[in-house]
Amino acid sequence: MREPLIAPSVLSADFSDIGSALIAIERSGSDWVHLDIMDGHFVPPITFGAKMVQDIRKRTKLPLDAHLMVEEPDTKVRDFVQAGADFITFHPEVCVHSHRCIQMIRDSGSRPGISIVPSTPVSAIEELLPFIDQILVMTVNPGYGGQEILPFCLEKVKKLRRLRAELKLDFLISVDGGIGLSTASLTAEARPDVLVMGSAFFSSPDPVSLVEQMRAPYKNRLVC
Repeated sequence: MREPLIAPSVLSADFSDIGSALIAIERSGSDWVHLDIMDGHFVPPITFGAKMVQDIRKRTKLPLDAHLMVEEPDTKVRDFVQAGADFITFHPEVCVHSHRCIQMIRDSGSRPGISIVPSTPVSAIEELLPFIDQILVMTVNPGYGGQEILPFCLEKVKKLRRLRAELKLDFLISVDGGIGLSTASLTAEARPDVLVMGSAFFSSPDPVSLVEQMRAPYKNRLVC
């Protein structure tokens, strides 16, 4: 089993000192920076927009995954591509023409991903799987950090892995919500490729050790 990519979410960082947050992410040995874009409609909070992503892009060379928790994501894709996001991940629950949005992301120069909330089944997005580079499975109801994981969502990861193998596809499977040391073994059983961490990362006194410990359950399991 290959080690998971670690993607700390700056949602839990101090926005007034985002540069230090990015340094902490890089020094920890993490692989991506996860950017939670919230519009106050699809989810209650409002976070930040393309200007913040543009400024973050100047401060790190790590891949940026912009998770658009916004209504009408197709109207905002180009702004985040131009800001420097490597992945644009959106919710088909609030996009009328999801396939068109995927094409728009790819044609604009970024890698398309889709995300599903806990109430959305894998069957709802199965037709889109051949066209994406990432599927982000929300393991909490999106909007707020610090929530406890909903274990039933990990069954979606297993279904997606089976579909990926059957269809001979190569999209990444990510999980986001309640990911941390207390859930590391449980998460590893489902074997997602990317672990998004927010509050667990930024509240850790030793992010380097945290990242190593999150990868440890993968090292201790046989590939099957």
